[in-house]
Amino acid sequence: MNEITKQLLTMVSDYDDSKGYADAYSIRENGSCVERRSTEHIQIDSKEDNPGLVIRVQPGTKGERVSIPACVTHGDIDDVVYNDFYIGEGADVLIAEKAHVLRGGSGATGNDHFLCHVPELHGDISVAIREVANSQTALCGEGRMIRYHMEHAFDIVREWHEWGINMKPSGTWHCSGHAFPGRPKIWLKYSGHNQKAVLVAEAKKRGVRFLNHHPAIELLRGGAGVSGAILLNTGNMEPELKIAQARAVIMATGCTTRLYNNEASPGWMFNQAYCPSCAGALAQGWRIGARMVNLEIPNRHAGTKYFARCGKATWAGVYRYPDGRPLGPFVTKPDIMYGDMTSDIWHSSFTDVIRNGSGPSYLDFTGLSEEGHAYMRNGLVSEGLTSQLDYMDRKGIDPRKHAIEFQQYEPHIFSRGFDIEVTGATSVPGLYAAGDTIGNFRGGIAGAAVFGSSCGVSAAEWATGHEHEQFSVDDAPVRRCVEICSSFMDRESGADWKEANLALQQIMSGYAPAAPYHVRSETLLNAGLKYLGDLRRTMLDEVRTPCSHTLMRAMETLDLMDVGEIIMHGALERKESRALHQRSDYPFTNPLLADKFLQIWREDGRIHTEWREKRA
Repeated sequence: MNEITKQLLTMVSDYDDSKGYADAYSIRENGSCVERRSTEHIQIDSKEDNPGLVIRVQPGTKGERVSIPACVTHGDIDDVVYNDFYIGEGADVLIAEKAHVLRGGSGATGNDHFLCHVPELHGDISVAIREVANSQTALCGEGRMIRYHMEHAFDIVREWHEWGINMKPSGTWHCSGHAFPGRPKIWLKYSGHNQKAVLVAEAKKRGVRFLNHHPAIELLRGGAGVSGAILLNTGNMEPELKIAQARAVIMATGCTTRLYNNEASPGWMFNQAYCPSCAGALAQGWRIGARMVNLEIPNRHAGTKYFARCGKATWAGVYRYPDGRPLGPFVTKPDIMYGDMTSDIWHSSFTDVIRNGSGPSYLDFTGLSEEGHAYMRNGLVSEGLTSQLDYMDRKGIDPRKHAIEFQQYEPHIFSRGFDIEVTGATSVPGLYAAGDTIGNFRGGIAGAAVFGSSCGVSAAEWATGHEHEQFSVDDAPVRRCVEICSSFMDRESGADWKEANLALQQIMSGYAPAAPYHVRSETLLNAGLKYLGDLRRTMLDEVRTPCSHTLMRAMETLDLMDVGEIIMHGALERKESRALHQRSDYPFTNPLLADKFLQIWREDGRIHTEWREKRA
């Protein structure tokens, strides 16, 4: 092994120049294996028929790591390997993280509000349940899910507080924001800037292993249900595909973005209100037959103009017209306990006032006290808006002196997706979902925590009683995935993945748009489906990805096309107008569908739809 390789390994991993790796490892240098070591519990062998390794982790193995680095120190290296992992019963839980577990995902920057019932504040739980059921959160929620969440959320709160996430920064349990004046407040105010680090530390204490820079690009389904996933190693320039065998899989990738044109800054796909890298979970579940709900009903958030970031409810001001008149009747002066809920019931307010010429709309903080300003700022820090606050400080923008313009953001797939039970189980055996990927409950970070916990228990119970089907590179789903990846990587010239993603955004915005001022119709949606099919074929034939990172983005774009297809088929079936789903050929809201969810799934190459009753 040459010195450059040693230096690279030392910089990017826990490799020690004198000792190597502490546990099992295999080091690949310029297309060849240069060092390898198995341990008592982890065996690494070369494949006999294909380039790559077979890694077997014995049952009950805990606290050990296996490192499979691949280093390239000079040019003209053409090297693709396929590694198979076999994990024995009772071994560690593996979390395949697309980025880095401490920095990636929607929750990495923090949060400041947690949906829950606090007994000493709310008394009877029915008060909190009723408030959720009557809020905007309930549009795509159902009674059974709401009740389960509220019954278990405060247990999570107390647990998080014990772990080191400050759930009562004011010294006591305190709720504010996301509420109309005079109505119960059911969002606990907390300091969540360190939540990701604390949760990762707690997971590690319990023996959970993290595989950073390994996004899943395909789920694998066997006869009994889900059997694992294909992972893409993006930690090196050259891609490496891995098969992770599993008896149960939990999808928790956050909401889906980059599907529609960015209205704040067109062409800047990563200036998004939510994490712009969350894509794929819904498409991967769709391809193995999971049932989806509510994807045809878009969601749009709002916030400061051009600086696209959530946290609208944390800003304690009053929405006003340029002449000083308030947009809504709810608040007339800044109130840190409530904020201004106008945009929560008048969803298109920021867009309307621009379109009719009476805008723009400003958030006015006049009269906000020093204490109120500090309270708001602490909340924004907890939400992860530090870069925005830094910018405002540098530019001398003081909310107490300067109004801030707000706008409606692009549509995104938030709390739309997998149809789950309270256990987190999807319609595919062994597949579970939590957080913003589920379609029949919306609770933000709180919902992710509650149903994430439920998923963990249920998935463990399922895994102990079921075997997974073994997959190899010769199996059809794996072979198809390899073929697509290889075609992107082997192409000597071609289009960039961004061109395909931008084209997709144009199709979605033009043929399956979200209200306001945009409508859908049967003719538009059918045309959109045709253009989606054309785009997919063009992308598969023409896109080139020169490294593992761009390959990941290309695979995400294909996933986003699948999500677009689900949306369009669902929108065709929903023959009414509801919320941000508006159809010119069905302009009314059908009251007979108010208590129903539209399920959509793919089976044997055919798309199926079915209306089901909401569960009380």
